[in-house]
Amino acid sequence: MDSQVKGVSTGTTILAVIFDGGVIIGSDSRASIGGNYVSSKTINKLIQVHDQIFCCMAGSLADAQAVLKTAKFHLAFHSIQMETPPLVMAAASVLKELCYTNKDELQAGFITAGWDRKKGPQVYVVSLGGMLVSQPFTIAGSGSTYIYGYADAKYKPNMSRQECQQFAINALALAMGRDNVSGGVAHLAVITETGVEHVVVPGNKLPRFDDEKHQKTQESYVRMAA
Repeated sequence: MDSQVKGVSTGTTILAVIFDGGVIIGSDSRASIGGNYVSSKTINKLIQVHDQIFCCMAGSLADAQAVLKTAKFHLAFHSIQMETPPLVMAAASVLKELCYTNKDELQAGFITAGWDRKKGPQVYVVSLGGMLVSQPFTIAGSGSTYIYGYADAKYKPNMSRQECQQFAINALALAMGRDNVSGGVAHLAVITETGVEHVVVPGNKLPRFDDEKHQKTQESYVRMAA
C-alpha cells in the first residue's frame, strides 16, 4: 500500500461581475476532497461579511472559513467604531492583510463584491499570498480555466441586470459542465443600493450548451447528407 500522504486537490467556480447599478457575485455549490470524493453538493460559497458586501472563497474550505470569520469580526467592529457601514475596499483590505500575514499557512483565495455609498458597485480579488486587485469582472477557481474565452467574448461594460445575471449563469453552467470538481446548483447574490437579492438556479434548470452543440452538429450532418 502506498503510504505517502498526497496533497489535497480542491475545486470550485466563482465569479463576480459589475453591471449598471450593482454587482452580481456567484458560485457553484460542490465541495470535493482530493478531486474524487464529493463531500457536499449544496454548500453555499457566498459569504455575507456585511450588509451589502459578499465574498466567494476558493481553495481550502477550512482556511477560507477561518479567514472570513475573522474578517467579519473586524468589519463589525469597524462599523461600530465608525458608526457607518464599511466600504467594500475596506473589506477587501482586511482579507488582503489576513492572507498576506498568514501566507505561509493559508491556501485560500477570495473574491469580494459589494456596493457602498462612496464608489457604488465594486469587485476585488484577493489571491493566494495577499495580492489585492480591483476589476470590473473576475472569474476564479478550477472551473474558471474552462470559461476564460467565454468570459472575454461575452462580457461588456454597463450591462443591465438581466444581461449580467444571464452572463453569470451561463458562465457557471459552462464551467460546471466541464470541470469535474464544480457542480451542484448556481448561487447568485445581486447587490444594489437598495439591498441584496439571492438567486438559486438548480442544476436541472441551468443552460445545457452541450445539447445545443450536439443539435447543431446533427443538423449540419443532415444538410451535408441531403
